[in-house]
Amino acid sequence: MRSNDPMTDDISQHPFRDLLHAQRVWDTELPAFDPETAPAAPLALFHAWFAEAVAAGQPEPHAMSLATADAEGLPDVRTLLLHDADERGWHFASHATSAKGHQLAARPHAALGFYWPAQGRQVRVRGPVVRCTPAESHADLHARSTGALAAALTGAQSEVVGSVAELHRTADAAWDRAVAEPDAEAPTWTRYVVEPAEIEFFQGDARRRHIRLRYRRDAGAGAGGGDWTRELLWP
Repeated sequence: MRSNDPMTDDISQHPFRDLLHAQRVWDTELPAFDPETAPAAPLALFHAWFAEAVAAGQPEPHAMSLATADAEGLPDVRTLLLHDADERGWHFASHATSAKGHQLAARPHAALGFYWPAQGRQVRVRGPVVRCTPAESHADLHARSTGALAAALTGAQSEVVGSVAELHRTADAAWDRAVAEPDAEAPTWTRYVVEPAEIEFFQGDARRRHIRLRYRRDAGAGAGGGDWTRELLWP
């Protein structure tokens, strides 16, 4: 007899669990990572790992998770694209009027997560978030595709939409405007930079001897300044 409590049912009775537990990770040869050879600062290592992810055929290696907290301190997360990684930090963009924009205005700190399963690698970035200048935000938007401009021109990100038909009408009108006015302004479009205070590089291992190398910026150092402390973490 089956229990009324799904937690006590035999796991074999649940196709989802069967499917979930049948999945495997890293069905490929993973690269070695010797943390002793890592550079003194993390940016060069991130650039190298990103290039290696591209060479390994990792789909959308520039996709990342962005975690923020709302005004009540509750966590939120979504996937978006990296726009740059330089001495200032890790760059992304969104509408200042979006959910993430409001959250960053109230609590200007964030965490980023990259996962590149083609090589069993993750990179995590944490730190304060700053807004770029309006000129930088404008340049960011107009360096992107027509579709990106059209999406920005709708200007209603995270708001409730009445129907799919309304979504299509608005999106089509924005696309037409983006084609006709490639320099059109999207006033709320904002480029942000996560100034890294802590970065962790994770190299997976089939025998679970994962290598975790964390960089921590010395207290009091601003973006692009100060030395980094490197330390290994237990997996």
